[in-house]
Amino acid sequence: MHKIHAAITAVHGYVPDYVLTNHELEKLVDTNDEWITTRTGIKERRILKGEGLATSDLAVPAVKTLLEKRGIGADEIDLIIFCTTTPDMPFPATANILADKIGAKNAWGYDLQAACSGFVYGLSTGASFIESGRHKKVLVVGGDKMSSIIDYNDRATCIIFGDGCGAALLEPNEEGYGIMDSVLKSDGSGREFLHMKAGGSLRPATHETVSAREHYAYQEGKTVFKFAVTNMADVAAEIMQRNCLVADDIAWLVPHQANKRIIDATASRMGISDDKVVVNIERYGNTTNGTIPLCLWEWENKFKKGDNIVLAAFGGGFTWGSMYLRWAY
Repeated sequence: MHKIHAAITAVHGYVPDYVLTNHELEKLVDTNDEWITTRTGIKERRILKGEGLATSDLAVPAVKTLLEKRGIGADEIDLIIFCTTTPDMPFPATANILADKIGAKNAWGYDLQAACSGFVYGLSTGASFIESGRHKKVLVVGGDKMSSIIDYNDRATCIIFGDGCGAALLEPNEEGYGIMDSVLKSDGSGREFLHMKAGGSLRPATHETVSAREHYAYQEGKTVFKFAVTNMADVAAEIMQRNCLVADDIAWLVPHQANKRIIDATASRMGISDDKVVVNIERYGNTTNGTIPLCLWEWENKFKKGDNIVLAAFGGGFTWGSMYLRWAY
């Protein structure tokens, strides 16, 4: 009997129509296009506009099209893992809300919160359910409406983040394709440098926390950059070493889209040339849990069956991780 791997069998993504450009941000905060582009690589980002729209509404079109592409119904999904930092509400889980909206009546699900590393964590977790034989179709969704927790008076954060969502379907594979290995790490001491001050049980919402604008993402940029540029590169190199891979073996690096300089440092550490690095940060910014699945979606037609692909991410918490997979279609 061949070993069962969890293979990605379909991907799709969705980004909202509204485009927030660097030039528009110049009207909101003291910044400019050249400064943003030079330091982050971002030119524009997408924003979900409209009353009553939440993260699940980003996921619905992504998932529905994924199911159509795969030729299956929502009722065939066993499990939904929704990786998000901006759930529709503290409870119930956005995974449950999504299941209701798409008609996945036979799926159970839960939300996974690991900031920008969430989608890699989610794929690794979903793979375990597939490899165990307990489930045949696991939907891993990564999406965030970051505009809901961004202070557009704070130039340190408002230039970085955008809204978007992507999804991947995991199914069993016995031909040697799929998720081969992952390295996942975390360090809670990093929480002081990247967090949301209020809204949790530590500091529940009060008039004072709202007035102090504490319900928005806070980031100490220099410290986060230093940790990210080192750890995301190191963990990507570690996954290669663990699996006896050299740069020539890697077809694609799919990194979290936080900052172009961090992406470049990771590729350099791996010895990967620019033409093998998947990048869309210029158009979407940092969509947190959405960046890697959106990259998989946009590059899907360029991937070939058997391609060795490395995913790498770093997020608040701190969290970071890397994954090695062999593309299955």
